[in-house]
Amino acid sequence: MIAELGHFCLVLALFVALTQAIVPMVGAHRGDAAWMGLARPASAVLFTLIALAFLALMHAFVVSDFSVMNVFQNSHTDKPMLYKISGVWGSHEGSLLLWILILSGFGLAVGLVGGNLPPSLRARTLSVQALIITGFLLFILFTSNPFDRIPDGSIPLNGRGLNPLLQDPGLAFHPPMLYAGYVGFSMAFSFAIAALIEGRVDAAWARWVRPWTLVAWIFLTFGIALGSWWAYYELGWGGWWFWDPVENASFIPWLSGTALLHSAIVVEKRDSLKAWTILLAIITFSLSLLGTFLVRSGVITSVHAFASDPTRGLFILGLLLVTVGGSFTLFAIRAPILKGGGLFAPISREGGLLINNLLMATASATVLLGTLYPLIADSLDLGKVTVGAPFFNSVFVPLMVPTMLLMAIGPLLAWKRADLKGALNRLWVALGVSIGVFAVTFMVTGGGLDQLGAAFGLGVAAWLFAGTLVELSERIRLFHVPFRESARRLINLPRSAWGMTLAHLGVAVVAVGAVGNIAWKQEIVQSMKPGESREIAGHTFTFMGAEEVQGPNYTAIQGTMRLSKNGEEITTLFPEKRTYQTPPMPTTEAAIHSNGVSDYYAVVGDPTEDGGYVTRFYYEPVVPFLWYGALMMGLGGLASLADRRHRIGAPRVRNAKGRSSHTTTTPAPAE
Repeated sequence: MIAELGHFCLVLALFVALTQAIVPMVGAHRGDAAWMGLARPASAVLFTLIALAFLALMHAFVVSDFSVMNVFQNSHTDKPMLYKISGVWGSHEGSLLLWILILSGFGLAVGLVGGNLPPSLRARTLSVQALIITGFLLFILFTSNPFDRIPDGSIPLNGRGLNPLLQDPGLAFHPPMLYAGYVGFSMAFSFAIAALIEGRVDAAWARWVRPWTLVAWIFLTFGIALGSWWAYYELGWGGWWFWDPVENASFIPWLSGTALLHSAIVVEKRDSLKAWTILLAIITFSLSLLGTFLVRSGVITSVHAFASDPTRGLFILGLLLVTVGGSFTLFAIRAPILKGGGLFAPISREGGLLINNLLMATASATVLLGTLYPLIADSLDLGKVTVGAPFFNSVFVPLMVPTMLLMAIGPLLAWKRADLKGALNRLWVALGVSIGVFAVTFMVTGGGLDQLGAAFGLGVAAWLFAGTLVELSERIRLFHVPFRESARRLINLPRSAWGMTLAHLGVAVVAVGAVGNIAWKQEIVQSMKPGESREIAGHTFTFMGAEEVQGPNYTAIQGTMRLSKNGEEITTLFPEKRTYQTPPMPTTEAAIHSNGVSDYYAVVGDPTEDGGYVTRFYYEPVVPFLWYGALMMGLGGLASLADRRHRIGAPRVRNAKGRSSHTTTTPAPAE
C-alpha cells in the first residue's frame, strides 16, 4: 500500500512540475504577478510529493518488502540497518529518486529564501528548475520506476542483497554528497537560463548565483574526497585515485564549477565576463548530466557504475541533448546583448581570474577528452583504446602547475590595473620557501633525476602555501602596524577572506599529499607463513597467522599483522578477506595504521598450497595530507558561504557603475 502511495506521489509530482515549468514562465512573460507567484508554493508542493515517494521507498527497504522489485534486487533480511537504508540509493532507481529529491530541494530552497529576488527572475529560475525535474520524473516513471511490483504469486522470501562493495559507511554517505554537488549546479544553470531569457546579468544576479554554486562545490568537494578515501581503504589496492571514468565524471564538473566560482566574482565586482560566466554555468551542469549518462548508460564498466540498460542510456542521452542543445542555442541568441561594463588591463585581478578560468576550463576539457576518447574510438570501430593514468598525469599536471603559481599571485593584484612587479616583490618570502623546500627535498631523496619532479612539485606546493600566508599577512598589515592591530584585523577579517585562504591552503596540502605519495610509495607482495616478517620503510610487518571469522552477513579470513619498529611493537592490524553470501562476492578489507603523516597498510589474501597466505604491505607517505587538504578546501567553502555578503538570501548590491540592482546597499569588498 505504501509503495503504491509512493508511485502515486511521483505521478502527481510530474503534473505539479509541468505546471510549475509553464505557468510562472508565462506569467513572467506577461507580467502577471499572480501567475509568477505560483512558483514558490508549487516548489513546496513538488518537494513534499517527491519526499513522500522517497520515504515510501525507504520504508520498503527498512521492512524488507520484497514485493517491490527494487528492494528484492538490492536488499536482504540479514543486512545491517544502515545498509538497508543506504540500499535505497545503492541502486539505479533509488539513486535517481534521490537525485530528483535533491533537485526539488534546491528549488524549494530558492522559493523559501528568494523573497528579495526580482519576481520575474525568481519565477523563471524556478520554472527552469521544474523543467529539469520534469525530464527526470519522465525518465524514472517510464524507464526506472523504483516501485515496480513483483506479482503476488511469486513474491520471494528474501532478496538478492546489496553489492558488498557498497556495504561500507563511506558508501552510505558518499552518494548523497556527490549528488548534492551534481544537482546543486542545476541551480546555477537555472539562474543562467533565466538571466538569458530576461537578457540581463548584473551584480545582483552574480550575488545569487555564487552561493548556490558554492553550495554545490562544497558538496562535490566532500563527495569526491569521501569517494577517494573509500577506494583507498576498501578496494585493497593501496591507491586513492585511478582516473576511472566514473571518478572523472565527478571531477570534470568540479573543475568547471571552480572556474564558475571565480568568474562570478568578476561579474559581481567589476560587471565583466558576464557571457563567459553564463556559459560556464551552462557547461558545468551539462557536464553533471554527462556524468549521469556515463554512470547509467552502460557505456562504461566501473565499480562505481549503476546500470547497463541501453534504453535508459538513450533516454538520458536524449535528455542531455535537449538540455545542452536548447541552452546553447539560447546562449547563442542572447549572449551578444550581455555586454560587460567594466574594462580591465591584462595585468589585474580580473586578468588573473580570467587566466585561472582558462586553465581550469582547459583541465576540465582535457580530462573529458581522455574519458570519452576510448568510447568514441570504440563506437567508430577504431579499435579498443585505453586511456589511463600516464595520459592524465602527463597533460593534467602541466596545467595545474601554472594554476598553482597564479593562485599565489592573483590575490595580490589590484582590480582593473595592477603592478605585477610589485606583487612579485611581495612574494619573495614565498619564493625563498619554495626554493628551500625544493633543494632540501632533492638532496634528502638522493638528488637523482627521478626525484627531480617530486622535488619540483613540493616546491610549487610550498610556493602556494607560503604565498597564501603572505596574502593573509598583507590583509592584516603584519609587521607594518603594531601586533595588536594586526590581531584585531585578523579577528575582523570577512569570512570570505578566511574561506579563500583556507581553500588555497587546502589545494597546496592536497598537492603535497599527491606528489609525495606518488613519488615515495612502497609496496611488497609475498606469501607468508605465521611468524615470518617483512621490512618496509624502516618498519617490520610480522604475520602472526589467520583465522576464519563470522560477520553479520559474511564469512572472512582475518589476518593478524604485528607492526613494529626497531623491535618495539607499534600496533596490531587485522585485515580481512571477506566472502559475502548474498550476493556471493569476495571483498578486501585493508587494515591501516596512520601516524597522521604516513600510513602503513596491510592486506591479507587467499591461502597458498604451502600453508601460507598471500599478503601485501604498503607504505603510504603523506597520504593523509590528501584528506587534510580536501577538508580545508571544503571548510573554506563553508566559511565563504557564512559571510553575510555571500550567504544565500543576502541583500542586493549596487553594480559596478554605482546604479542599484533592484535595491541599494554597499558593495562587497574585494576578496
